Parts: sequence; C-alpha cells; structure tokens
Amino acid sequence: MSLRSIGLDDRLYDYLLDNSLREHPVLRRLREETAALPESNMQIAPEQGQFMALLLRLMGARTGIEIGVFTGYSTLCCALALPEDGRIVACDLSEEWTTTARRYWREAGVEGRIDLRMAPALETLAGLLAEGYGASFDYAFIDADKEQYCPYYEACLCLIRTGGLILIDNVLWNGSVADPSNQERDTIAIRQLNSHLKSDERIDLSVVAIGDGLTLARKR
Repeated sequence: MSLRSIGLDDRLYDYLLDNSLREHPVLRRLREETAALPESNMQIAPEQGQFMALLLRLMGARTGIEIGVFTGYSTLCCALALPEDGRIVACDLSEEWTTTARRYWREAGVEGRIDLRMAPALETLAGLLAEGYGASFDYAFIDADKEQYCPYYEACLCLIRTGGLILIDNVLWNGSVADPSNQERDTIAIRQLNSHLKSDERIDLSVVAIGDGLTLARKR
C-alpha cells in the first residue's frame, strides 16, 4: 500500500491548530460569530484560510477575485495577505451576510482593498472582461453555487494572468464525490468540474485535502 495523506481525528486536528494556526484577532472573532449561524458550515476552516494567505504571499499577489463572500472570513484572510494597494473584487448577493463581512473588514483596516459587487457573479466576471481586465488578476477563489463551478472556473481562467492561481473550495464535498449513489445536483456538478480540471492542459493542478478539499489550478 502506498503512503497516503494522514487522517485527522479531533485530537490530532486540535494539535494541528495549536501548533500552526496564527489567526489574526479580528479573524478569530469573525469565525466565532459566524460559528453561531445555522449556515456556519459555509465558512472555510481557519487552517485553510492561513494556507491560502501563505500561497498569496509566496506568489506576491496584488489583485484577486472572490466568488462567494458569506460573512467575509476568506476575503479577510486574503486581504490581510495583500499589500496596502492590493485589490479584491468580491462577488456576493446577500446584504445580510456581507454587512457582517464589511464590519470586520473595516475593523481589520482592509475594507479599502475589497471591491464588493452585489450582483450575480457571472455578470460581474463578464463585466470585468468587458472592461479590459482579461489576464490581469493574480488569483481567484471560487466558493459559491456549486452548479455554476464550471462557468465560474472558465471565466476566472480568462481573467487571471499566466502563472496566476485559481483556488476552488469544497471539491471533495464531504466525501460525496466518491459515492456513486449520491446523484444530487451539487455533487454531480463538483464531479464534472473535477473531471474537467484533470484533463485541462491549460493548467497545472493539485487537489489538497484541507478543509473540504481545495483545488489549486495554476494557469500555464
């Protein structure tokens, strides 16, 4: 049997957080407030946010796109990793959730780096392309309507530069993608995306077993 990724029980997961997580105090308060919501499972894991921020720092990212803001935790992780003149175009539809996001972005001093656009994401992405922003962004993070994952990916691939990075959340979908009996629409959509990316020669690809599965797609 070949070596495989280690499984994390609660004890080992707590150890991982205790020995690696360096969470900004504002991020921690936002995560704790969001944990009280019925939709709290929509928030990324803190170690994933830290990993994404590290990737952005490693690549010297200055501009990004986020599809699916929720209460703003992932956006804040990324904004804190950008330089002061960095910019994130953030796409969402919920005034309620993004009101919370804005409050914490303001508290962390990064609200000026985030251009929140309240419209269907595909419309926002098409608008950016029409405005001449093709092949200009350093990264994109996709974490929204799963049935739109393939269209989101294709639009983001047009918007990021060569060498830029697309990050896609929930690609393991709590294990459902590997269960043939699960034929729910979201599960099927994620399977289709995963299969598409595996054969897409326009990118370098890795799927990381962090959080609920995170795809890293580097544009060639």
